[in-house]
Amino acid sequence: MKIIKYLSERIEEELGDAEGYAEKALKYKEDWPEVADALWMISNEEMKHMQTLHGLVTKIIQDYRAKEGEPPEAMMAVYDYLHEKYIDCAKEVKILQEMYKNSGY
Repeated sequence: MKIIKYLSERIEEELGDAEGYAEKALKYKEDWPEVADALWMISNEEMKHMQTLHGLVTKIIQDYRAKEGEPPEAMMAVYDYLHEKYIDCAKEVKILQEMYKNSGY
């Protein structure tokens, strides 16, 4: 389904942005604490966007199952692969966010 492809691309984009903001927040925390706090907050917002998009993909798949039965095996294989990849990336982002939150300067 093209909609799942589109949403998956946006999920990847949001995760990448969240990671980038968290990395910069850590980098600038000591010298620019207000900037770092804002970047950390934006990183968290990006993760909320990712969660919203993920919820949409999940709903589309559930709706498809309710109406059509199991989605095509190839589609689910791609979804499962991307889902695992995104879970791993989200864990890395959360670690960065926690490092920022727990680092005291």
